[in-house]
Amino acid sequence: MKTVLREVLTVGLTTGILLLTQDRPYPWSLWTAIAACLLLSVRLRWPWLASLLCVPAVAGGLGWAPALVAQFRLGRKEKSLPFQLFWVLLLTTAAIAPVLLTETIPWGTLLLAFAFAFGLAAAPTALGALVTTRKELTRSLYETRRARAAELEARETSARAAERARIAREIHDAVGHHATLIAVESAALAATAPDDTVRETALRLRALAKESLAEMRTALALLNSDTAYPSLQELVDRARVAGVAATLSETGDAPLSPAVSRALFRVVQEALTNVTKHAPGAAVTVTVDRSSPVRVTVVNGPGDLPSLADGGGAGLHGLSERVRLAGGTLTTSYRADGGFSVSAVLPPGKPKDDGQDSTFGGGAAAAATA
Repeated sequence: MKTVLREVLTVGLTTGILLLTQDRPYPWSLWTAIAACLLLSVRLRWPWLASLLCVPAVAGGLGWAPALVAQFRLGRKEKSLPFQLFWVLLLTTAAIAPVLLTETIPWGTLLLAFAFAFGLAAAPTALGALVTTRKELTRSLYETRRARAAELEARETSARAAERARIAREIHDAVGHHATLIAVESAALAATAPDDTVRETALRLRALAKESLAEMRTALALLNSDTAYPSLQELVDRARVAGVAATLSETGDAPLSPAVSRALFRVVQEALTNVTKHAPGAAVTVTVDRSSPVRVTVVNGPGDLPSLADGGGAGLHGLSERVRLAGGTLTTSYRADGGFSVSAVLPPGKPKDDGQDSTFGGGAAAAATA
C-alpha cells in the first residue's frame, strides 16, 4: 500500500509540474514528457528503461522532472560507474542536440549549457549512488559490530572454559593425591592386619578409592599433573627480574582455603603479566589483606615503553571466572593517570585441617598437593 501511494504521488507531482509549464518548444514536447511521467513506475524494475523514456522528453525541453526521478533510481540500483555515466551523457546530449540543430550559439554559451545539463543529469544519479553506498556501509558496519561482539563473546567463553579446565585439573591433583594415599594406606593395612574382617574392609576401601579416582579422572578428562605455586613474594621478585618495578605489601594472617589461595595467586600473576605486556616500565604496587574478606589490589602506573602486546587477550575474562568460582568478585578499571587497577575480594574459606599451610605466603610445599 505504501508503494502504491508513493508511486501515485511521484507520478502525480511530476505530471503536475509538467502541466504547469507554459513554454513548449516543440509540438511533441508535451506528449513525450507526459508519457515519461506516466511510465515512471517502470524504473522500479528497469531503471535504464525509465531513463530511456525520458530521453525524447528531455530533448523536447520538458522532460527534466521525470528524468531527475529516473536518474535517482538509476543511481540507487546500478553499480557500474561507466553505465551510470553513459545515461548521464545520453540525457545531456539529448538536451543539447536540439539547440545545436536549431540555433547558432557561441562556444562559451554552449559550454555553459552543456555543463548545466550534465550537472542536472549527474546530480540525482550521484545522490542515488551515495544513498545506496551509505546504506551498504551502514549494513557492513552493523555486521562488523555483530561479528566483533560474537568474537568477544567466543573469546570470553573460551577463557572461561580454559579457566574451568585448569580448576578441574587442580581439583584432580588435590583429590587424586588424597585418594591415592587412601588406596596405598588401605593396601598396607590389608597386608599387615591379622583380622580377616579388617583385611576385607581395607581391600574394599582400597578398591573404592581406586574406583573413585578412576571415575574422577574420567569425568574431568585430565591426567595427573604437578602444579607447584611459588609464594607471592617470589612472584613479585620474578617480576622485578623481568624489569617490573613491583612492590608487595601484605597484612593479616587469616588462614585461607586452597581455592582462595590459588585464586589470590592467579590475580597477582595475571596482573603482573598484563603490566609486562601492556605497560612495560610501569611501577606496580601489590597490596594483599589476608583478613575477612580477603582483598588483593594490583595497581600500575602508565608505562614508559612501547606496548609489547599485539592485541587484547582473554586473561582477564578467565581470571574473572576463576575469582567467581572461588566465591569472590573481580573489578578492573583504568586510572586517571593512564594506569590500570585490578582488585579482587575473596572469602577466606575453610583452610586445610591436615596441618599444612594453605596460603602462598607459606611457600610451595602446601601448593604442591593442589
